[in-house]
This record gives sequence, structure tokens and C-alpha cells, in this order.
Amino acid sequence: MKKKVVLAFSGGLDTSYCAIYLSEKLNLEVHAVIVNTGGFSKSELLEIENKAKALRVASFHCIDETKNYYESVIKYLVFGNVLKNNTYPLSVSAERISQATAIANYAKSINAEYVAHGSTGAGNDQVRFDAIFNILIPEMKVITPIRDNKLSRDEEINFLSENGIFINTEKAKYSVNKGIWGTSVGGKETLTSHLTLPEDAYPIPATKRTAKEVELYFEKGELKSVDGIVYVHPTEAIQALSTIASPFGIGRDIHVGDTIIGIKGRVGFEAAAALITIKAHHALEKHTLTKLQLIIKDQQAMWYGNWLHEGLFLDPVMRDLESYFESTQKKVTGKVFVKLMPYLFSIIGIESKHDLMSAKFGSYGEMNNSWTGEDVKGFTKIMSNQMSIYHQVNKAE
Repeated sequence: MKKKVVLAFSGGLDTSYCAIYLSEKLNLEVHAVIVNTGGFSKSELLEIENKAKALRVASFHCIDETKNYYESVIKYLVFGNVLKNNTYPLSVSAERISQATAIANYAKSINAEYVAHGSTGAGNDQVRFDAIFNILIPEMKVITPIRDNKLSRDEEINFLSENGIFINTEKAKYSVNKGIWGTSVGGKETLTSHLTLPEDAYPIPATKRTAKEVELYFEKGELKSVDGIVYVHPTEAIQALSTIASPFGIGRDIHVGDTIIGIKGRVGFEAAAALITIKAHHALEKHTLTKLQLIIKDQQAMWYGNWLHEGLFLDPVMRDLESYFESTQKKVTGKVFVKLMPYLFSIIGIESKHDLMSAKFGSYGEMNNSWTGEDVKGFTKIMSNQMSIYHQVNKAE
């Protein structure tokens, strides 16, 4: 009997190559598994299933990991307002953790001898997948045909053609990863330092031209409603926001970052719901958290995002940081008003019963109700005393 291999399958060029290679070259029984993290419609999943069957796999299985993905990862990215290099909402980085975990659990459930993924040898995903597999299923060997054979995309296309599989070369020009927290797009332009992606490389066309205002409601840091419609689970609210905002072309950018393996890399992305949610949540926090809470949380969020990006999600320090983030959200409840426009958005303002910007205590730049001018003179003298001593001692210099 053939030995079983579970292939992390997306239906793209790389995993299509893997399906044929594992079966024809390594004589393995291929079980293709796609992990849906909220980026696919039913029709898209059916199309991917048909692709898998055309590749003659032994079985195809779809795991819906959307809610688990939110509860274990996305929720904390929102609590931390995490944007890698102040730009990227970690759309793929975070997604890979949930996908690899689901793949590992499925491989155990069918007693597979191997797991496989289509990562190249020049990106971050290879480390993320391997790290999860090494920890959760150390008894299974990891097979990575694209990485091990150092293949170009043209070589993959030719191999598939030789095995009777036609690939739409126009679509294969771009590598697209879709999830609830954003879609990444890689192509020839992102391999350069100066070119940007063309309009048609993005999966969602920018068709909206008339500005629109939306009202978001957060409860203890989690997005609960959009324009007054309350959703059962935050993932539904995020998807509703994406439906409204994505056609504006909002959330498109190119992230430039340092990869785990030490080289610089660029990737295009569109993540309207992720960016709006993070910025709206951050605006609410600036009104409801204290100065020290904001400072400390920003610092810890940077570490959390970096470690998640680099595949260190299963280190227990990540659970420690998540507990801290959860604690900071107790008063982060209220409405945020956002204006959507073609290719950009702006935060209008917030409403919250926990708003610390209260006229009861004073109005910035106008008048105060809690102190006198003499109080400020004394405070300023004490506050600046250390600096004053330094400058008087070093006056000659």
C-alpha cells in the first residue's frame, strides 16, 4: 500500500505541482487539505476542490478554521493594534499558524506518514509551517518539493504540462493568498524595489467612488457591529466590513520587511477590514486607556507581532502577552465613526462612556477645572528640576 501524505493545498501553481510530484515521483497517496481562514466563498472552494480532483489526489478535505483563527490569533492582533513595520497587518503570517496547526491535526487523524507544503526556499512560510509541524507532529517527515528541487515557476508549469495538467499562465503570474485578515499578492513587481502592482493584480476591483461613513461598535476591544447590525461572532462583523470597504480599494499597500531567513522581501496586500478595524480600535483605545497603558501595550505589541511573524507562536511567552492584552481591553467599549473614500479612509471620532477626554476635568488648550495656575507653576518647577540641575552644572560646556 502507498504511504499517506497530507498536502497543504491552495489550488495554486505550487501546490498543484506538489500534488502531481508527490503522487507520480514519490509514489505517495496524496490527501489534499485546504484550510479556509475566511477568505473563500463556497464557489471558490468548489473550484479548488475540482482542481484537486483533476490532479488525481486520493482525497480532498476542507477545514473551516475561520473562528478558531480569530479566537487564537486575530483577536490579539486587534488588541495590540499590530502592524508590522507600521504597515502590514500580518495577513499571511498569522494565517499560516492556524493553517499549519489544522493540517497537523488532520494528518494525525488519518494516521499519515508525511505532511507536505508548497513553500519555496526563499520565504517565511517554510519556517512557519516547519516549526508547527516539528512541534505538533515530530514523528512525521515534512516534504517540500518546491524548496528541495529549487524550482522556478516556469519549471513547475512545464512539469505539470508534461503530466497533462494545463495551468493558466496569465493567472499564475501572481501568487495570491486569501484570508479574513487580508489578501497577499506577490508577482514580478514585488521582486523589485521600485515597481508597484498593477490594478488588475488585486482580486477585488476598486469600483466605489462616492464617500461613505460607517459606524463600528467595539465591546471590550472586539468588533461587534457594523452600521448598527450586531453580529453573532466578530468574524462576521469583519467580513461585513470587508464587503463594504474593499470595493473602495482601501487597504492596498506593499510591505517591505526582513524575512526570517535574513533577506529583504516585498509583498503586496489588500486588507481593508483589517486596517480599518485596527485603526478604529486604536482610536478608541487612545480615548479609553491611560498614558502608561498605551505606552506599555505598544511596546509589547511590537514584540508579539515580530514573534508571530517569525514563527514563534507556540512559545509560552505569546500566551503571557495575550493575557496582558486581554486585561487592557476591559474599558475599550464604544462606537467609532469612519469615513470611507476611494483608496483611503479617516477616523472621524468616537463615543464611549469610558472616554477619558471628559470636559468635566478640562478642555485641552482652553480651560481647566481641576487645578490653578499656581499648581502648574509648582508642578513645572519640580518636573524640570533635574534638567535644570544638569544644564547649570554643565553651563560652561
